[in-house]
Amino acid sequence: MHFANRLESLRSNVFADMDRAKANAKAAGRNIIDLSLGSSDLPAEAHVIDAIAVSLHDPTTHGYLLFNGTQAFRQAAATWYRDKFGIPVDPETEVLALIGSQEGTAHLPLAVLNPGDFALLLDPGYPSHAGGVYLAGGQIYPMPLLPENGFLPVFEEIPEAVLAQSRMMVLSYPHNPTSAIAPLSFFKKAVAFCQHHNLVLVHDFPYADLYFGETPVPSVLQADPEKTVSIEFFTMSKSYHMGGFRVGYAIGNGELIRALRQVKAAVDFNQYLGILNGAIAALSGSQTSVHQGVEIFRRRRDTFIAALDQIGWHVPTPEATMYIWAKLPPPWMSDSIRFSTELVQATGVAVSPGAGFGKSGEGYVRFALVHEPKILEEAVDRIATFL
Repeated sequence: MHFANRLESLRSNVFADMDRAKANAKAAGRNIIDLSLGSSDLPAEAHVIDAIAVSLHDPTTHGYLLFNGTQAFRQAAATWYRDKFGIPVDPETEVLALIGSQEGTAHLPLAVLNPGDFALLLDPGYPSHAGGVYLAGGQIYPMPLLPENGFLPVFEEIPEAVLAQSRMMVLSYPHNPTSAIAPLSFFKKAVAFCQHHNLVLVHDFPYADLYFGETPVPSVLQADPEKTVSIEFFTMSKSYHMGGFRVGYAIGNGELIRALRQVKAAVDFNQYLGILNGAIAALSGSQTSVHQGVEIFRRRRDTFIAALDQIGWHVPTPEATMYIWAKLPPPWMSDSIRFSTELVQATGVAVSPGAGFGKSGEGYVRFALVHEPKILEEAVDRIATFL
């Protein structure tokens, strides 16, 4: 049996390897504390569940859902965005409902890249960004993110020969896995750079609400209010704890939205209308639970950082996201996969190896703060024994 060559780039998956390591540790009798996945353990709000429950009893919601049937959701997303960031959005031409934002970031390269074209990606970065480029037959130029640069890419270091073949740049701040945030001035620079080099600017924005400072994190469209080159992806998974419901959406340049819609039409329809009704309730209802969720993750962050500090593992305090990006202590600094595999085998604590996010992620691990503080403290106790 013969398979497409494009699968070769997808064969290596550190997270699948870690999933097997977790399964093996569980089979060996280990009690697993899983800090490897950024899947919120907090529940969706009652009014969201109620909206879905009501829909279940309405047979008119049970059929296929095409683009026009998502109009109310697109309007809610456009209104939410306008109220939060101050930029008007046309729900008919500048918003597209997605089955999770990962659908959009993985499919957009099919609309933008021809085989051999380059995409400029963050290194380390979210793995599905690379997967979509590979499926489109594109090449990846990794933009290294270094602590001395605040984990921001340096555009001036991109070779001209690469830029001549590049068609898109993918950013994502607040950043997974480093938890770095980017100021509006950085996005203005990115927009000008992409305009100059005729690049599509993609911003994956799952942590729009999950920041711990007083100043809100910016949207890329605040740097590109005319939406000349930019498209931004949002999810209901983090702010509204709806990861399993698979609701996301794109907002941005009308031509990019139309192109992504063409790809989407060839692959799927939309999710169940009742789920979108729940998402509408989340976006248009009280945002109190969003702020409460941020405070929960702030407390978890502080608990985990303090516990690591007590065992001598000193890590900078992140300003955003639900992650801790920790530089590995000796003798593990050059083998995050071995550290992560042996840690879960010995203690049951599962983490994400930095190498899984790209070459520049080696020497780090990512902890996801998806448990209550007492469990996070227990995880650090186990890590201390392992070390």
